[in-house]
Amino acid sequence: MRSIHSKNRLTRLSIILLLGGSLSAFGDIYQWQDAKGREHYTDRSQENSKKLLIKPGYSYFTVDKVFDGDTVRLDDGRKVRLLGINTPEITHRNQYAEVGGEDAKQWLSNKLQNKKVRLVTDVEPFDKYRRTLAYLITENNEPINVQLVERGLAAVNIYPPNLAYVNELVEAGKRAEQAKRGIWQQEAYSVVPVGLLDKKGHAGWIRLAGTVRLIRSSRKFVYLEFTDKFQARIEKKWLSLFPEIETYRGKTLEVRGWLNKNRGGWSMLIRHPSAIKEP
Repeated sequence: MRSIHSKNRLTRLSIILLLGGSLSAFGDIYQWQDAKGREHYTDRSQENSKKLLIKPGYSYFTVDKVFDGDTVRLDDGRKVRLLGINTPEITHRNQYAEVGGEDAKQWLSNKLQNKKVRLVTDVEPFDKYRRTLAYLITENNEPINVQLVERGLAAVNIYPPNLAYVNELVEAGKRAEQAKRGIWQQEAYSVVPVGLLDKKGHAGWIRLAGTVRLIRSSRKFVYLEFTDKFQARIEKKWLSLFPEIETYRGKTLEVRGWLNKNRGGWSMLIRHPSAIKEP
């Protein structure tokens, strides 16, 4: 048992650091007094000790630029990509605006105006563009990522192993779809039968529906084959997140994501079971 005698009433942060822990990883801290009335702190409970309530401190930032509905820049220069969500594109470079893109950007700009936010990071700190990956939380403890989904301004887009807010995001997404808020009332986001995919495919995020006629496997992926021209693929390393894969065989499913060219047809990478739904 590690114990620290506090003659000058060390701050709780100092106590934690001296015990060898940190605000994010340390367990419980207990306070007790000896026969002479001196205070001690330890990481083990004992008779007549009381557990301290440790409130970690947070660093807050202001957002000095909103690029779109899911990407911002902080006042310290960091570019942040909001985790777990995807908002429609706005016009930039060779990208045409998608329905709902400007709505998401405007809502986010208004929401964060004159407010400070803190970042909650997950397993992966950066994406391939070196943007910081995070969930934004306001000083009033409002989860911005979840609110964008709740209002139908963003679709859930889970990237394992980043799963910190997966339950909150998925439930918010269900409510938004059921209430037909935001993008869910737009024809551009309605379900497309897989049989209607042509050689041009579809630009951007899409919802496709069809029946899984075959399940096959390669070294890296499991494939749900809908037609000769379309298949959804799941990385084997994430199969533990999914139901038993054979339960998809013969079922009519909706899958959502982005299309990739594949041997004269199309493929869609499914990263998380929230991207597969039964109509």
